Parts: sequence; structure tokens; C-alpha cells
Amino acid sequence: MSLNDAIIKALDVIKEPATYMQVYKKICEHNDYDFKDGKTPASTVSASLGNFIRNRDSRVKRIPLKGNNFTYYLSKYEGEISMEALQVVQNNEPAVSVPLQATGGFDERSLHRLLSSFLHSVNIRSRTIFHEQSNAKDSNQKWIHPDMIGIRFVNLHTATSQAFLNAINRLATFELMSYEIKKEIKTDYELKKCFFQAVSNSSWANYGYLVTFELSDVLMDEVKRLNQAFGIGIIRLSGNPFESEIIFPARYRELDFVTIDKLCKINHDFEKFIDHTEKYITADSRYTSALASELTKFCDEFFMTETEAVEYCRGKNIPVILE
Repeated sequence: MSLNDAIIKALDVIKEPATYMQVYKKICEHNDYDFKDGKTPASTVSASLGNFIRNRDSRVKRIPLKGNNFTYYLSKYEGEISMEALQVVQNNEPAVSVPLQATGGFDERSLHRLLSSFLHSVNIRSRTIFHEQSNAKDSNQKWIHPDMIGIRFVNLHTATSQAFLNAINRLATFELMSYEIKKEIKTDYELKKCFFQAVSNSSWANYGYLVTFELSDVLMDEVKRLNQAFGIGIIRLSGNPFESEIIFPARYRELDFVTIDKLCKINHDFEKFIDHTEKYITADSRYTSALASELTKFCDEFFMTETEAVEYCRGKNIPVILE
């Protein structure tokens, strides 16, 4: 187990904001990492926690304390922490890192598991939509399929408030996302083509995203303009999926049920995803846990640790940055 994985495990056990010393003690308690001959292992944990924030790792957030100290917690437990405590500091200090060189090219679809891991870390379930399995093969359908779809459920703190929201408006209990994935975008022409493909493929969803592994910095002004004009969000995917970044957020839109119906007719994966979603949001509270498990099993696999992600990237020749 890497130190980062040991830190994530410790925070998962603690479940609430913890200091670096509490995290260090929990790691030692479970013997999850061998600090070997390090003279200041607790300081090593503190530095690693800081790297999670500097690298914008989606799994970890922090709360400032007096004296330039912090407590850290897992993003998935944010809903259980008081609103007064959630004054998270954003630190944009760049990380000093060493690239792990790839041995060759990689397939675009191999990025899907990285994206699903990033999305899972921010509580979004996702599923790849295989274009080749659709029963509509004509060119007019080329830009109707998203590469991946996702759903985020609104999780309130009490069963009563959740039931009340369901009674008022079931559409307010979830959000549907569409993702168009590209290996790289290096020219203005590529950006325009990919962006408007994302616009077309996401017309049915609440939020549409263009996801790319490599994005030329010289295009950022045009990316910003297109985002503001059309509302498509931009995600820069990382070899360590938990350090992926939403560069520009997507703008909310109402669902297009005509297009949803069309996609259900031509693609079984899409129809099954919508079917799982409908069963979950309309089910009695006694059955939601089992239905949530069914949906998770149907969705794409994801990495639980960055060690798994690094091994996957090595096998797929995907460049990854290591500390």
C-alpha cells in the first residue's frame, strides 16, 4: 500500500475531519504503511496531505484551523459535516512531480475507467455507452451518442426530507450528465470539432462535459469563450484519476425527454441505465439500498486506490504523474 492509499484508508476509518497527527496514528495503528527509517514520519504524512490539496485530488478536502493548521476529511463524508465547518481552503501551489514515461500510444476508450474513478470520487455513477451496439447505424446518428453518461443523486440528511422532496418533484432528486471523451485537443480546429460534438451528444442531459487527457494551454481563452456561450463543461483527465480537474463547470439545462426516448430506442446500454435510474427514484425507501447496489454493479468499474490506477496506466501505456 502506498502512503497516499494508507492516508485515504485512515480518513475513511476516521470519517470526520482529522489532523495530520490523527491520520498518522491511525496508519500506525493498522500497520498500513512502513515508514522505514524516516526520522519525521508524521511530517511526511502532513506533507502528503498537503499534496492532495495542491494536486486538486477530488477525494480529500481540508478545513483551516488557527495557526496555519488544517483538518482533513474525505469528500464523500462532506454531507455529514456541519456547514459552519466547511470553509475549505483552495491552494493552487503547483506540485513538484516526476513524469512516468509511457512506452507507446493508448486507446481512447482506456480513459473511461479513469473518468469513472474520478466521477465516483465525487458521488457520480457512470456508464460507458457503446456506439457500436446501437441499432441505428446511419451517419445522421453519429453525434447523438455520448461516450459516457452519469447520474448524481441528491442525498439529504433525513429520510423525511428526502421523502418530502420526492413528493414535490422527483426531477429534483437527481442530475444526469453526458461526457464526450478525447485523448487530446491541440489545435483550434480540433477544439471546435470536439466541442460541438459534445454539444450535440449532450443535448438530452442536465449537464454536458467535454473530457480530454491533453489540452493545449494556448486554447484556454477559446475554451472559456465556448464554455460561456454554450454551457459545456471541460474536464482535464489525469493518469491519477483523483487529480483530474473540472476546468470549467457545465451549465444546468432541463432534460430533453424526446432525445432520451430516442437514445433508449437505439441503444440498450442507455435504456438500461435510465431503467435503473427510474426504479431507484420511484422505489419505496425500504428497497433503495438494494436498487442502488444494482445500479452500481451495472455502472463502469472504478479504482479504489491510486496504486490500482498507476498499475492500470502502466498496462495501457497512459502517461501518469507520480510524486
